[in-house]
Amino acid sequence: MDIVFATKNAHKISEVQSILAKGYTVVCPEQLGFNGEIPEEEVTLEGNALQKARFIYKMFNLPCFSDDTGLEVESLNGAPGVYSARYAGEGKSSEDNIVKLLREMSDKGNRNARFRCVIAYIDSSGAEHLFEGIVNGRILFEKQGDEGFGYDPVFSPEGFNISFAQMSPIEKNLISHRGRAVNKFADYLTEVIKGRGI
Repeated sequence: MDIVFATKNAHKISEVQSILAKGYTVVCPEQLGFNGEIPEEEVTLEGNALQKARFIYKMFNLPCFSDDTGLEVESLNGAPGVYSARYAGEGKSSEDNIVKLLREMSDKGNRNARFRCVIAYIDSSGAEHLFEGIVNGRILFEKQGDEGFGYDPVFSPEGFNISFAQMSPIEKNLISHRGRAVNKFADYLTEVIKGRGI
């Protein structure tokens, strides 16, 4: 069964497909002929995830999900949060976001932070479901590692002395915020399959 992931991010698609229940194939809007922008205008992770999923569901009338992820830093009062992807400004790169974050953290003693991911899923009946994953950790003083994307080089998860960017994709998926949210989502889809006797 095809399930649409409302994203253009190839990293996210591969991460999610590796975790999702057998019987589901993740497709992106581009594969269905949509190359436009997906709206992301809400002020919460939950709001953004639902907005994106509703937009694509309305367009294709297929089971659809989306996620929104934010890095929440204690000493920055939860920033960058919902604005994580555009923290340094519209059109700026992940590198720009990291540079701004490290600059703003330069005089902070408290480096506690967490990544939070919310997945919004709209099933074939139009019912909406939310799944959340959180991983606590800290902001490093400088970039470490070349794997992953986004803030991965400067985030070290709790219980580890390395960054997300120093982990293999498999290692990261086991403990990451998105991995935890997707696992909850996958468990739900597995129950759906069992219920249908597939």
